[in-house]
Amino acid sequence: MNTKKIAFLGLMLAFILVLAMLENMLPPLFPMLPPQFSRIGLSNVVVMYVVFFVGKKEAIMMAVLKAVFGFLMRGPIAGLTSLAGGLLSVFFIISLLWIFRHKISYIALSVAGAIGHNLGQLIIASAILDYWNFFVVLFPYMLISGVIFGTITGIFLKVLMTVFDKIQKGGG
Repeated sequence: MNTKKIAFLGLMLAFILVLAMLENMLPPLFPMLPPQFSRIGLSNVVVMYVVFFVGKKEAIMMAVLKAVFGFLMRGPIAGLTSLAGGLLSVFFIISLLWIFRHKISYIALSVAGAIGHNLGQLIIASAILDYWNFFVVLFPYMLISGVIFGTITGIFLKVLMTVFDKIQKGGG
């Protein structure tokens, strides 16, 4: 890996961490609906950009480093759920890119990634609690929120792509 790529990935990790911290400071979007921990997933926009324009291995590395940060800042359960959600999200996106040979929209990939992220988190939470009804009860809600929030993050990615491209090319 060359120095420019390492520096760019360092900037991307900084964006991921700042977006994750900012999002965690926001109140729940729908406080009247369970689960109240549902978030848009703004930091996943950066991970998706890395998948699409830098590399698959680098995106996996970003998901792992984000989970390590979650572990250090919010504890082992947050770290494990972040790791499972992040890796499953990246796996879903990479798989769909391979299946559709890059002929799939960013929004569709973002929705798949959001659903994968929610699925990974639910699996870990259910396993930790040893209560699989948790998964059964929350999965429909998390599926719907994955579609909604995945669409939002896909649109956000489209808006930020030019900014990230400039930074990657050294012009920003």
